[in-house]
Amino acid sequence: MKQRRRGIIMLASLLLATTLLGACNNSDSKKSASGSDKPYIPVISKGFQHQFWQAVKQGAEKAAKEFNVEITFEGPENESQVDKQIEMLQTALDKKPAAIALAALDSKAAIPYLEKAKENNIPIIGFDSGVDSDIPVATAATDNKAAGALAADKMAELIGKKGKVGLVVHDQTSSTGQQRRDGFLEQMKAKYPDIEVLEPQYGGGDQLKSTDLAKAMMQANPDLKGIYGSNEGSAVGVANAVNELQMGGKIVVIGFDSGKQLMDAIRSGVVAGAVTQDPIGIGYQAVKAAVQAIKGETVEKNIDTGFHWYDKNNIDSDEIKPLLYE
Repeated sequence: MKQRRRGIIMLASLLLATTLLGACNNSDSKKSASGSDKPYIPVISKGFQHQFWQAVKQGAEKAAKEFNVEITFEGPENESQVDKQIEMLQTALDKKPAAIALAALDSKAAIPYLEKAKENNIPIIGFDSGVDSDIPVATAATDNKAAGALAADKMAELIGKKGKVGLVVHDQTSSTGQQRRDGFLEQMKAKYPDIEVLEPQYGGGDQLKSTDLAKAMMQANPDLKGIYGSNEGSAVGVANAVNELQMGGKIVVIGFDSGKQLMDAIRSGVVAGAVTQDPIGIGYQAVKAAVQAIKGETVEKNIDTGFHWYDKNNIDSDEIKPLLYE
């Protein structure tokens, strides 16, 4: 009888320990990566090769400190590594974070993982680049289509509203690549009938590849008047091509984003100007929206972080200077 009673007590103790352990694991599931009580939010960017992402990181870290959450900021080595980013997203999901902020390299490839996040009640916040899904509760980004249209207007103005122009675009899978391309193309078609636009070329945001594409474009089209580079790497690549072929003053280059090389090219006159985003604001707003979602607060679906045109005349102005990064 005593032996039976002892067995029952041991079984009850085991069940109690299992229950407590499960409760402990469940309560820890939304804690930070380091095990603290702070909500944990992995911030997954498109890459690290451009200074743009370092500025986004700065904004994300500012918000993390202000709202008392823990973040990790990561991304693949370059913006062509969709599979690497998907692996990072899967790893983030396995950690059962409080929320995830994602700048998707491929607007479709990430969807199955976002669906998994939704099943586990993990809010997704898009930043810089959206996805083809309603799952993200918010996206903090530039209105890239309108920004692409502004680049088209500036190009048209600088080439006298007629002639032949080309594009070197950072990719055709992310929403930023698609929207900056389409905004430029649609504005040209709608407003400038005397401008011929060549087929877009895709350099993956890589300077060397973008340089080769721009050189090939100029060599195949001796009457080319201008080239639009849709991100930092693309624009710097185009500028390098202009320098290598000694076409400065003959080719109008319009860029996007900033960074030391692009800013130097604008100051020297090789690049006419560029559209800048607010990368610090993008990172800050992404983490802020994630915190709001974690708390169950209403979050604005599309958070417009703004854009501006800058050239050598206003690059050091009080309005533009805070938005640029080196």
